[in-house]
Amino acid sequence: MRCGVYVRVSSDKLEQQASLQYQKELFYNYIADKGWDLYEVYIDVESGTTAKRKNLQRLIDDAMNKKIDVILAKELSRLARNGELSYQIKNLCENHGIHIITLDGAINTLQGNTHMFGPYAWMYEQEAQRTSERVKETLKTRAKKGLFKGSTPPYGYTIKDGKLHIRDDETPNIVRRIFNEYLAGYGRDSIARRLYNEGIPTPAEVAGKKNAGDKWNDSTIKLILTNPHYTGDLVQGRTTTVSVTSNKRKKASNEELIIIPNAHEPIIPRDVFEAVQHQMKLRSKTIPAPKRHLFTNIAYCADCGKGMWYRSNRKGYVCGGYARFGKKACSSHVIKEEVLKQTIIHDIQSLMQQIDKEYYLKQLEEKAKQSQLSVQKKLDKINKQIDALKSRKRKYIELLADEKIIQEDYQDMIEANNKEINELVVSKKESLLSSHKVVENIQKLKQELAQFLNFDELTPEILHRLIDRIEIKADGTPKIFYRFSAPKIE
Repeated sequence: MRCGVYVRVSSDKLEQQASLQYQKELFYNYIADKGWDLYEVYIDVESGTTAKRKNLQRLIDDAMNKKIDVILAKELSRLARNGELSYQIKNLCENHGIHIITLDGAINTLQGNTHMFGPYAWMYEQEAQRTSERVKETLKTRAKKGLFKGSTPPYGYTIKDGKLHIRDDETPNIVRRIFNEYLAGYGRDSIARRLYNEGIPTPAEVAGKKNAGDKWNDSTIKLILTNPHYTGDLVQGRTTTVSVTSNKRKKASNEELIIIPNAHEPIIPRDVFEAVQHQMKLRSKTIPAPKRHLFTNIAYCADCGKGMWYRSNRKGYVCGGYARFGKKACSSHVIKEEVLKQTIIHDIQSLMQQIDKEYYLKQLEEKAKQSQLSVQKKLDKINKQIDALKSRKRKYIELLADEKIIQEDYQDMIEANNKEINELVVSKKESLLSSHKVVENIQKLKQELAQFLNFDELTPEILHRLIDRIEIKADGTPKIFYRFSAPKIE
């Protein structure tokens, strides 16, 4: 039996590391006593209420791919602390013939012991829910005392003794600037673009977060403009988890908010904050989805790699990085759509003049015949080998009957013989499949060649069939990557 051992602890604290080692030793002893094989130990340092655990997912994938025969866990709560996930794992194992054993004796599908699966799953979920509620109540108590309960303070603030204090750097002034510019009529994208071009550190960079980006975005500006903490009020509990088994969050109602007025020094006067909220409601509108143009998702900036954006006022395309973040990110790389179309049409028409249609079609027919003949020769050879192996099996049984070989030798020879036959049968099927695919591909190529030779208009379908990618250089010169320069027969 190949065993997949699952070990989970909730954190990487020292006492949890000791628990991790203890669990592993339990499994090593258990597997040794049973005389089974260890395939792998899967370790997660996360809560058991979520299915999004890297190594749990690997364990499930390996079980589905028949790499293991049994899943071992210390108890069901190590695998899952919510009923839905518990039953997902149970059903997956039943459907793929994988067993589950917990060392506490509650679950052992080898012995048919599954009747307690539901009660244990429910019990662990309830325990996790109660723990979650206790944590939420603790955080609410801190919030009611005027203590900030988040791990990252709002941009412009720092945390000292659980209270928000204005930072002694430029970030408070950046917050004031964002509010003032918005009231002056600038849009959120425009504000974000200027901050990026001036090299102002983003909130994620100031907080020291991993993989923090240096680009300001519309969403970042919106979060700052709508954050009531800047008025001096401590407003917490604005969102909460839907349940202990879900990472989704829902917006709290006004009655559920925990508001402590004047809990800390404000960065933004209250009247300015309210004026901004009023302006945001006036400016809100439904923005239609961007219209797709001929070269959308095929034309890219040669320097920064961003997709080219169509601009109707230019009747062409500009670099997406430049369009969104300005000249610090990239230059415009502008090109007229008509210029790009005519360039491609000229290239294809020039290529068409070099093609002998009848010659290439004849070559394709010949290629198909050669492929079928080659496959047939291979199949004939395989059939002869299979017949020879079947004859050899008859000789083996005769040797056994004449007591010239013993039963063990016979079994070894038959096993080896059957393995060779099975490999040849697989090879035969692959050859037949390959033959069909070659014919299908050649027929498809003939159809595409005919369409290519009759080309008279650049449509999206033709464009994506003939071109992989277009890169636009800084001076607007296109570099076109065609799928082929001319049809070739090898």
